[in-house]
Amino acid sequence: MQSTREVENEIIKVSRSATLRFMNDLAGKRIVLGLTGGIACFKAAELCRSLVKEGAEVQVVMTEAAAQFITPVTMQALSGQPVFTSQWDAREGNNMAHINLSRNADAILIAPASADFMAKLIHGKADELLSLMCLARPLQTVPLILAPAMNREMWAHPATQRNVAQLRADGTHVLGVGQGEQACGETGDGRMLEAEEIVEELHAFWTPKVLQGQHVLITAGPTYEAIDPVRGITNLSSGKMGFAIARAARYAGAQVSLISGPVSLPTPRGVDRVDVRSALQMHDAVQMAAPLASIFIAAAAVADWRPANAAGQKIKKDGSGETPELSFVENPDILATVAHSERAQNGKLFCVGFAAESHDLLMHATAKRVRKGVPLLVGNIGPSAFGQDDNALLLVDAKGVKELPRDTKTKLAQDLVLEIAKRIGNIEVKKT
Repeated sequence: MQSTREVENEIIKVSRSATLRFMNDLAGKRIVLGLTGGIACFKAAELCRSLVKEGAEVQVVMTEAAAQFITPVTMQALSGQPVFTSQWDAREGNNMAHINLSRNADAILIAPASADFMAKLIHGKADELLSLMCLARPLQTVPLILAPAMNREMWAHPATQRNVAQLRADGTHVLGVGQGEQACGETGDGRMLEAEEIVEELHAFWTPKVLQGQHVLITAGPTYEAIDPVRGITNLSSGKMGFAIARAARYAGAQVSLISGPVSLPTPRGVDRVDVRSALQMHDAVQMAAPLASIFIAAAAVADWRPANAAGQKIKKDGSGETPELSFVENPDILATVAHSERAQNGKLFCVGFAAESHDLLMHATAKRVRKGVPLLVGNIGPSAFGQDDNALLLVDAKGVKELPRDTKTKLAQDLVLEIAKRIGNIEVKKT
């Protein structure tokens, strides 16, 4: 085992010139992006751009109706590939684009998928290239993913809902729809998901479901302890690590509940979020949510103390040179409380703690794990991690120590999820 100083030196190292490794499950994927008729075709341009940026190879196939909303020239420029619009396209030597394009794909993504096109898929109609390709694709190796887009009344119509249910029963992966203002001027369900939401769904689709059936409860971000109505005590935690873990756990198939202190981060798609401000509020929220969870990850940087008596009005400086006296009381220990609960002690709740230290990381993390009574403690050097997009972690359990070298918080979150999956299932989980 390495010495405290050796481990600490590895954790503290921050090389901005170093190339960080990205675990990107879309890199190298060959995706056929199909466009059907609808105003949401304008979103397909950004989606195509995002997929290419993620490292995917995108082949665009458009229906005749789609070409009324966005041009093949635009999609060719964004994808870097010739766009196909006709089953009679002579560019394919054997004149079988529906076979050639589907055999080379890792997935066919229809975005937008119109109500009419989904109805065609139900009945196996194949009167143009895109529907023909969907019918001819190898079912076992080329998944079909649909991002519906239509007017709210069309989406709510019983025929559409029956079609969606049947498509899912047939093995098609139908994404949800967004809610809001529509091009027709109405407001409601039926909008196509935004490009970043669809990309998230694709990441989730291709992530091994190592936490399937688990309910993961995560705390993230700082807490804010008020001194008066305009001042308070907090820390530099951005919440990025906790939010990355929430996203990774959701990708891995878990139901995820996130309790967050005051941060300016968007909620990961598919995650149930509760916002709190103070340590007491976070404690109460955790106590309410913990009985439903099977995994608890305390990633929040919770304040150890709070002012004993917060002033009701702003404390004014009067020019006398005298400073106000502040007294503090200790906040409840959220992690220890949960770790010593009956469910945790009976093995029904797996607890993971975090330790943000400024020095002697190995020593403090080891001692904290024992003191809190948790099976796994994740340590990091706070000053080099708070607010950053990358981090380095130290995993401490009863068997010893494991280092996760500096990388993106996204990648570290995925690695941590795999480590937790190994521990709760007593299985070897191989990275893909």
